[in-house]
Amino acid sequence: MIRAILCDDHAVVRRGIRDTLADAVDIQVVGEAGSYSEVREVLRNTPCDVLVLDLSLPGRGGLEVLSSLKDADIQVGVLIVSMYPEDQYAIRCLRAGAQGYVNKAGDPSELVAAVRTVAQGKKYVSPAVAQMLVDNLHAPTNEVLHASLSEREMQTLLKIASGKRLSDIANELMLSPKTVSVYRSRVLEKLKLSNNAELTVYAIRNNMV
Repeated sequence: MIRAILCDDHAVVRRGIRDTLADAVDIQVVGEAGSYSEVREVLRNTPCDVLVLDLSLPGRGGLEVLSSLKDADIQVGVLIVSMYPEDQYAIRCLRAGAQGYVNKAGDPSELVAAVRTVAQGKKYVSPAVAQMLVDNLHAPTNEVLHASLSEREMQTLLKIASGKRLSDIANELMLSPKTVSVYRSRVLEKLKLSNNAELTVYAIRNNMV
């Protein structure tokens, strides 16, 4: 039996994932968490094979959680589930140590297949991500500018480009508006842009929104 722990700050999303995995006779959800502190506690007390981890958590994002798990030497296969587009985050997550990446909007059967694959100690990627990995092998060594962004900076970029105000972004990420403003300034500096309009155009040209 594959033991899975779910970590997503939205109870409704966790329930949806739990119901999907419940249809698989070889997978059992043994724990749930809604934040980094909660998942650390659950992992400490509950043996599991796969951690199904949301990329956008309040306080600490999924990539930060990945790094913390690695630092704490917690041995568990991590499957990232996210609404963010695969072409912007999948490879980044795999490089950070995740064993797989699944889009929340994907087919439920893909989630089940991904959990089974990760539980076997293998990496799971969708056909689209597999193609991206192949393309990267033949890509020029010069990476696009946004490859240098941190997780929070990337989230800020995508949300601004989607038309959200800094105050809305702050609420969604559970950060202060001042902190979000700092991330925005860093994004503009790294991408060599001057304002939100240029940032939005950059995101559109790079198929990020």
